[in-house]
Amino acid sequence: MLDFLAFSSDVVPWESVLLALLLAYLLSQWIAGLYTWTYRGLSYSRGYVQSLVLAGIIACMLMLAIGNNLVRGLGIVGTLALIRFRTNLRDPWDMIFIFAVFGVGIAAGTQSFEVAVAGTAVFSLAAFVLYKSGFGSRQQFDGLLRLSLPSSPEVQQRLQQILQSRCRSFVLVTLRETAQGAEHDHAYQVRLWAPAEQAVLVQEVSELPGARGVTLHVQEATVEL
Repeated sequence: MLDFLAFSSDVVPWESVLLALLLAYLLSQWIAGLYTWTYRGLSYSRGYVQSLVLAGIIACMLMLAIGNNLVRGLGIVGTLALIRFRTNLRDPWDMIFIFAVFGVGIAAGTQSFEVAVAGTAVFSLAAFVLYKSGFGSRQQFDGLLRLSLPSSPEVQQRLQQILQSRCRSFVLVTLRETAQGAEHDHAYQVRLWAPAEQAVLVQEVSELPGARGVTLHVQEATVEL
């Protein structure tokens, strides 16, 4: 009655075990390399990239150890439940790559080598296309321009003319009165026509009458329109 709980007598040949682990390693390293190439964030972690490679090997090893045995599977699940993973993944891109290496490891561990190779190929192609095409992105801005100007309509109008001539697009983020209404603090997110326009933009804005504290922070976009 409880025969399905008994340990399986099937023994996986050493050649198949080594082939599965080697394939999981190679495909996981390929995915980790793809992640390194397509990463666009600011907090790059070498440890995370190396963990991607090791995670695929671990997933493969677990599947090889479980085989078709239910008791082994329950035991491994219970053991993993004791481990608390506290890694904070702020980017969904990181989470997807973790799923990718786990999928490769599981496919290799169950000796579905064709699925592992084909899945890696399709995943890599899709990630590459999404990375190069910029799919899903909206209007991006190159930096944040901050300055203080007198509250004169003529000066304000001249600022708008400079932004229109030097920027592909711009948006006012904050506008604050200072010096009892005599000045205005401006913050614009700007998208320039070319990177060379950065110095020209700062110079022309700095030459406005009464302009103070002109700074251009080149950064990743914080607002999309």
